[in-house]
Amino acid sequence: MSEKEMIRKTEGFLKKKLAEGEYMKRNPSALEYRIAHSYRVANIGKEIAEKEGLDVTTMIIGCLLHDVSYCETFRNEEDWRNHGRSAAKIAKPFLEELGLPEDRVRDILFGIAIHVDDEADFEGEYTVFARTIGEADNIDRFDVYRIYENLEASKFSSLSHQEKTAAVEKTLKNLRSYKDIEMASKTSRDLWIQRLDYYIGFYEKLGNQLKNSTEVHV
Repeated sequence: MSEKEMIRKTEGFLKKKLAEGEYMKRNPSALEYRIAHSYRVANIGKEIAEKEGLDVTTMIIGCLLHDVSYCETFRNEEDWRNHGRSAAKIAKPFLEELGLPEDRVRDILFGIAIHVDDEADFEGEYTVFARTIGEADNIDRFDVYRIYENLEASKFSSLSHQEKTAAVEKTLKNLRSYKDIEMASKTSRDLWIQRLDYYIGFYEKLGNQLKNSTEVHV
C-alpha cells in the first residue's frame, strides 16, 4: 500500500468511526467540527514533520486519528481526560492492518495516548514525534475562528464594560504565560509563538478599544 493510500484509508476510517457515534448522530455540527479539526491538526503536524525531518506520512496518520475516540459519548470530565488513551485503543487494530512497522505504530499510539494530559496507560517513549501530535493539537486550539467561539461561549457581548475589561486582562495574562510552555521542536515552538502572538495582538487591540470607549484621554 502506498503512503497516499494509507492516508486516504485513514481519512475514511476516521470519518466512518466518528459518524458511528451516538452523540455525533444527534449533533452533525459536532461531527463536522471534529473532522475539520482533525484535518487542521494533520496539516500542522505535516508542516512540523517536514521541517523537523520526521516521518511525514505517519505523522499525518497519527494526527488524523488523535481524536477518533470522539465516536464515544463523554459523560463526565474523566471520560474526556481519557480520550487520548481511548483513541489509542481504537486506532491500534486499524494501524496494525495498515502494515506499518511496529516501531512506527508504537510511536503513533503513544503520541495519541499522551496528547491530552501527557500520560499513557502503556509504556512508551516521549519522542519528538510522539509529542508533536499533542503539540499540533494544541496549536490548532489557537486558530482564528476559536477567538469568535471563545467570545461567544463567554457571552462577551452581554458583559458590562467592567466585566469585559477584566475578561480581556485575564485572557492576556493567560496567553502571555503560555509562552513559557516548552515544545518538542523549534518548528512547534515557532508555530506556537506565532499563534499566541496573534491572539495577544487581538486582545491587546480589544483592550485598547475598551479603554477608548469611556472617556477622552487628555
